[in-house]
Amino acid sequence: MDRRAQLADRHAEHMRSYAAELVALAPDVVLASTSTTVEALQQATRSLPIIFVQFIDPVGSGVVASLARPGGNATGFTAFEYTTSGKWLELLKQISPQVTRAGVLHDPTLAVGTGQFAAIQAVAPTLGVELSPVDVRDANEIERAVTAFANSPNGGLIVTGSPLAAVHRDLIISLASRHKLPTVYFARYFIPKGGLISYGPDFVDQYRRAAEYVDRVLKGEKPADLPVQAPTKFELSINLKTAKNLGLTVPLTLLATANEVIE
Repeated sequence: MDRRAQLADRHAEHMRSYAAELVALAPDVVLASTSTTVEALQQATRSLPIIFVQFIDPVGSGVVASLARPGGNATGFTAFEYTTSGKWLELLKQISPQVTRAGVLHDPTLAVGTGQFAAIQAVAPTLGVELSPVDVRDANEIERAVTAFANSPNGGLIVTGSPLAAVHRDLIISLASRHKLPTVYFARYFIPKGGLISYGPDFVDQYRRAAEYVDRVLKGEKPADLPVQAPTKFELSINLKTAKNLGLTVPLTLLATANEVIE
């Protein structure tokens, strides 16, 4: 077993252990974030109500039977639909039209990682972009792959949504800066740290909406009867200082639609 597999197994083992400890406390309801956490909790209990946020594909992961009728002990709010992934490539071409190659950072061990990559592949031919997958499970692999990718011209990066992309965010931002690679991120919290541009749901809004579901469960409703809801608010954030460092001029159309512009 290689080091990446060992790390993945260790992470999964830790999540199962933490989930079991939490379930043993017998709370009335659990609020959980991301697919890894929710899946570990469901392995520990099929009765304790779970409200989730930032979950990309709860149906594909088997956590719920359907979005309209979850049918089990979990429901909540999805992070994005896969079509959002295609939007990331469109934004990369808008902010850096010379890009003809895109490195896609994703976690191939997760169904959502495969789904996001497939959605980007679907639009890549029409935009004239060749894709290269980059595994985000290991920091050394990220650095090696991005450095190799940057050796050829006209490249850019897309960082898709996954827990490990968030864990390695400082490294990814640093590599993008070092190699002068325009990069699109799945969440705004990359942008104040030096990321170029992000597009994704307003996660703070998801937690507000999740609080309503927690309240409804505490009042007697069951997760099985509460539909899984998609995001209703999305954020476009741009760091103009990073754009300047990359020699990019941000189109006025992007600036006009941005929710946040950092100068």
